[in-house]
Amino acid sequence: MEINMIIFTGLALVMIVAAIFAVTSSKIMRAATLLLFVLFGTAGLYFILHYTFLGAAQITVYAGGIVVLFIFVVLLIGKGSVDITQTSLRRYLAGVCTALTGMVITIYLINSTDFSALNFTGNGVGMKELGTALMGTDKYSFILPFEVMSVLLLACTVGAILIARKK
Repeated sequence: MEINMIIFTGLALVMIVAAIFAVTSSKIMRAATLLLFVLFGTAGLYFILHYTFLGAAQITVYAGGIVVLFIFVVLLIGKGSVDITQTSLRRYLAGVCTALTGMVITIYLINSTDFSALNFTGNGVGMKELGTALMGTDKYSFILPFEVMSVLLLACTVGAILIARKK
């Protein structure tokens, strides 16, 4: 087995276990810490693919920004755990159906894509071209997704406040 495959398998297992425990945890701080492991694992996958800019952005924006902001708001509000109520059978079945639908779509997309036809050898992009593409307003620029990310950060803050506020 190649070293990249061993690292990928290790990262994937850590991410899967951390994601499951983050979703099922009743303590918000523990869930946020486990989310941090998932986001670091995603950055590791980017680094394996030699997408160093995406890996650095993943660590900076998501692991460094959103999770720290979430933890800060939870600590500011002062609620460390959530009252877990019994989940109804209807909600449980809806969650299972949604997960299975997502899995079927993902498997279909993976099997219908010809990955050998794609060129993964990229030579890299200069920082000036990358900055122009990220902040430009041309056809293939990314100013709108950048602004959407700022709204996502705001939504995370509001969500953390709503979860952690005292009743």
